[in-house]
Amino acid sequence: MSKDKQRPPEPLDFFIWTVEDVGLWLEEINLGSYRQIFKENGVNGEYLESMSMFTTEQILRFIRKCHMKWGDFIILCKELRRIKVACLKGEQKVRRPWWAPRCLSVVFVKAAKCNRQSRVVSLKLEP
Repeated sequence: MSKDKQRPPEPLDFFIWTVEDVGLWLEEINLGSYRQIFKENGVNGEYLESMSMFTTEQILRFIRKCHMKWGDFIILCKELRRIKVACLKGEQKVRRPWWAPRCLSVVFVKAAKCNRQSRVVSLKLEP
């Protein structure tokens, strides 16, 4: 794995994070002890995004399945909300993803900035 891949994933792309990206993010927010169980349960960015629509029963099932402490689940939710707000406000840095060729850096960043609003259209601030 390249050194570039070991950096925490970009918040702009959180809903397309892989299971590995989620694991790196968990380390960053001091919930790394859940990295393996999230991996075993296939928790990726799409899954994290869908958590905002979970019913109480689904939340409890997730907490039990991942053996999470209630306080850790609250931290997870707060950090997810922080990322969503950053996406909506455009506060995150846009850069070429690790997998894209360097020659596409300018093109990718320009397209990402133009498409920022459409990429976060499903993310709404809760009252």
